[in-house]
Amino acid sequence: MHAELDAYLQHLRNERQVSPHTLDGYRRDLNKVLEHCGRAQLQSWSALKPNHLRQLVAEQHRKGQSSRSLARILSSVRGLYRYLNGEGHCSHDPAAGLSPPKGERRLPRVLDTDRAMQLLDGGVEDDFIARRDQALLELFYSSGLRLSELVGLNLDQLDLPAGLVQVLGKGSKARVLPVGRKARDALEAWLPLRALASPADGAVFIGKQGRRLGARAVQLRVREAGVRELGQHLHPHMLRHSFASHLLESSQDLRSVQELLGHADIGTTQIYTHLDFQHLAKVYDQAHPRAKRRPRSEET
Repeated sequence: MHAELDAYLQHLRNERQVSPHTLDGYRRDLNKVLEHCGRAQLQSWSALKPNHLRQLVAEQHRKGQSSRSLARILSSVRGLYRYLNGEGHCSHDPAAGLSPPKGERRLPRVLDTDRAMQLLDGGVEDDFIARRDQALLELFYSSGLRLSELVGLNLDQLDLPAGLVQVLGKGSKARVLPVGRKARDALEAWLPLRALASPADGAVFIGKQGRRLGARAVQLRVREAGVRELGQHLHPHMLRHSFASHLLESSQDLRSVQELLGHADIGTTQIYTHLDFQHLAKVYDQAHPRAKRRPRSEET
């Protein structure tokens, strides 16, 4: 089995010309498989079956390996068996149809309400850049826009008297969103300055040369605002996450939040219920006289 594995790694290095880093990853993953085969007293790669791999995955999972690392092991095995089958050593793939345990879904980072207000309520200078940046920050947080939706926004999509904005989301699906009073005020302060810059088209957010701001430029402006006002890096999606989390926290109306975010599947929106529960659990632990958990060492 060692000889076939060495030949495969040589194949990756010489014929596939994978990077040394990638090659080391394959070697580590497949050595784990090889060691497991030794413990199971398997004498050839053709003897490795799906149940053996399931045992290996379960063993590595108990040791704390992440779902991503386990998926990489299975991917390495599939690559090995494509080679072995092509060389005539085997005629099966024991990793076919296997998947690793699902990892914990990473919760999005959000600003709490006080931090969001700290970001938006600072003094704003009456100049082109400051007014524009304030307007785009307010609109992100007010309406939960995606970065692509804000960058692509045109004047004819805004109806400030009615407090509405129409955006084109994923899959070219249009949706109409409310624009809060603070965001309307910020836009009304920005648009006269925008008009003085000889805009090249109908873009709402432009640079001093009149051209539409790109996604990278908006990301940089949001990041700079986060460092300046909060002392932390901030990205546009964190404002969208904060919009959704704060709205759900106040309304408890998951379907409405789904519509506002433009999620096709409510399962995508449900991640914010976990954020909301974390907030409630924190409040409970802080406020309820019987809520304090004993240190783990004191538990029996």
